[in-house]
Amino acid sequence: MEQFMTPDFWVAVGQIILIDIVLGGDNAVVIALACRQLPPAQRTKGILWGTAGAIILRVILIFFALTLLAIPYLKLVGAALLVWIGVKLLAPDHEDGHGNIQGSDKLWSAVKTVIVADLVMSIDNVIAIAGAAESAGGDHKMPLVIFGLLVSIPIIVWGSQLVLKLMDRFPIIITVGGMLLGWIAGTMAVTDPAVTHLIAQTDTLKYAAGLSGALLVLAIGKWVARGRTPAPSA
Repeated sequence: MEQFMTPDFWVAVGQIILIDIVLGGDNAVVIALACRQLPPAQRTKGILWGTAGAIILRVILIFFALTLLAIPYLKLVGAALLVWIGVKLLAPDHEDGHGNIQGSDKLWSAVKTVIVADLVMSIDNVIAIAGAAESAGGDHKMPLVIFGLLVSIPIIVWGSQLVLKLMDRFPIIITVGGMLLGWIAGTMAVTDPAVTHLIAQTDTLKYAAGLSGALLVLAIGKWVARGRTPAPSA
């Protein structure tokens, strides 16, 4: 039980919850679109069963991701992907990719749509959550992942609309989320097995790498967003 009382554990839980909130907006849209044609009495069932199936598959994916992160250089690849995901968060491509999500008036067909679509869209969540769990260290990575996901489920399912409204009203939430992904990317990169035998692992190195990753995502995100902003008409 002592492992659940460490500051690193609770910091990582907070990171996982924030990751799911910030990256869960698309998932909430998919759930709504897939279940929109169900009879009102079945919509809640469709949302709950679809979300449950998606979460179980995500836990399995994260288990494999945690195993793969022990292979040299894969953490470096994961860190690069997290930086890219963070930049996309700060400078989103506004082309809507949800138009091809087909709703269904059959409960299990809608549930299947939710699970498959969520699985396809979950690569960002999987990499980010695996990185957050890695930062906690110790032997409790999977309990940490499962606990963080369980806590975030009601937030995503019942609070998704509130979260989306808050993110619209307070864009700083998006910025913090993007920088968090950069922080995780930085700490992940310096703990890659290919790096650890070259550089002495210290708390200073970990925090410096995390801060550098956060600032890198912020800088690139702002630069890309500025490039996508249409020039004012004369």
